[in-house]
Amino acid sequence: MIVDLSQISPAETQQWLQHAIAPRPICFASTIDSAGVVNLSPFSFFNLFSTQPPIVIFSPSRRLRDGSTKHTLENVLEVPECVINIVDYEMVHQVSLASCEFPKGVDEFIKAGFTTEAATLVRPPMVKEAKIRMECKVNEVKSLGEQGGAGQLVIAQVLRMHVDESILGENGKIDQRKMHHVARLGGDWYCRVDETNLFKVPKPNTELGIGIDALPPGIRNSSLLTGNHLGMLANTTTIPAIDPAFSDPQLQQIIQYFSINPGEMEKELHRYAARLLNEGKTEEAWQVLLAGE
Repeated sequence: MIVDLSQISPAETQQWLQHAIAPRPICFASTIDSAGVVNLSPFSFFNLFSTQPPIVIFSPSRRLRDGSTKHTLENVLEVPECVINIVDYEMVHQVSLASCEFPKGVDEFIKAGFTTEAATLVRPPMVKEAKIRMECKVNEVKSLGEQGGAGQLVIAQVLRMHVDESILGENGKIDQRKMHHVARLGGDWYCRVDETNLFKVPKPNTELGIGIDALPPGIRNSSLLTGNHLGMLANTTTIPAIDPAFSDPQLQQIIQYFSINPGEMEKELHRYAARLLNEGKTEEAWQVLLAGE
């Protein structure tokens, strides 16, 4: 299926893109106007773009229906400061409530049941319930247009972070397993990040992986090993040597029962290697695969 964005309505374009480009982290932004009126609103067009200087960008896009601007944008144009409060699962329904288009002057902190906490460097208040709060100065606001749906990029520099100690690990840094981030998908869909869906992808920092093209043909062209499996095997600096000390009862059983049929033995070895790779046991998988080479 091909979707030509030039041939569909802005609302349909938004639907396709928001379902496809996901999950998106949520910027829960508190801002203030020149009269001291506070606004609190979430935006899923948001991410980190630089660490030196520390820059984040979020986009309070113009409303699709009429191209009008949001209070957050109007505020940062008057007072170029904001606090970005990071959303976790414990506050997601309150955050959604704060996204209602309340009239100017209505306090979303009160409507959504959040507690204000004074920031230390900027005028807008922080959300006390947020486990990570970032005080920011707005360096630039870049408009991508005046039509409905046009992004209004708020380029903000993070000056200071406030991090709840409950999400820190033994090393004093944020423990990803303790901060249950929430992200937006399309429509009413969200996702929650916790230990049940976290996984690691090892990546060499100083040496290059051999690449899938360097894998032995029998492994590279396997009908049982997926692209992910091949990527794991190819993310090594050299093809390992057969380890004479490697002992695995399942491997021995496969060789014993299928040695008279090399084709079937290769399938069983690849099937077993796939299970090992699914468990993150790359070194063991290599030894199993090399037994059939």
